[in-house]
Amino acid sequence: MRMFRRLLIMAAMTLTWPAAAATLPNRPVPSLDLHRYAGQWHEIARLPMYFERKCLDAVIATYTPNPDGTIRVHNTCRTSKGRMSVEGVARMKDHQPAALEVRFAPAWLTWLPVAWADYWVIEVDADYRWAVIGSPGRKHLWILSRQPAMDRALFQTLKEHSRQRGYEVDQLIMTAPLD
Repeated sequence: MRMFRRLLIMAAMTLTWPAAAATLPNRPVPSLDLHRYAGQWHEIARLPMYFERKCLDAVIATYTPNPDGTIRVHNTCRTSKGRMSVEGVARMKDHQPAALEVRFAPAWLTWLPVAWADYWVIEVDADYRWAVIGSPGRKHLWILSRQPAMDRALFQTLKEHSRQRGYEVDQLIMTAPLD
């Protein structure tokens, strides 16, 4: 009985539950102009992510529309051993421009559902100067900017909005300076 109870507690600790106090909806923005969204973005902060575990700072994502409607994704960052880069592709999900799926696995693995990860644009500036990216399960979160630094007050606002959507913002890793 004691062992069963421990297992239940451990299982409950590993599940990701939405925050009970979530007051903003966690969903993609209703419209997104992918051509305006394309270009270079600087990561300001992110939730811990296995694939970015070696990235210290200077994280840059560049999105380029492809003729077939997909988006080329080129990510770079500074690691303890120099620069690292990875290529991927994003595609629209369910005909919603702000609900994307991204894949960094080799093309021959595209048939596997686990090769694709949700990438939702959940908040974006009207002039596309900053964006907040999330996921349905609230496990992934990125705060992005067109500039390599972000105004501290703006960052705090975006962080609070993300908290209200149920994200664990206390876990954010800062990868760029705040002004």
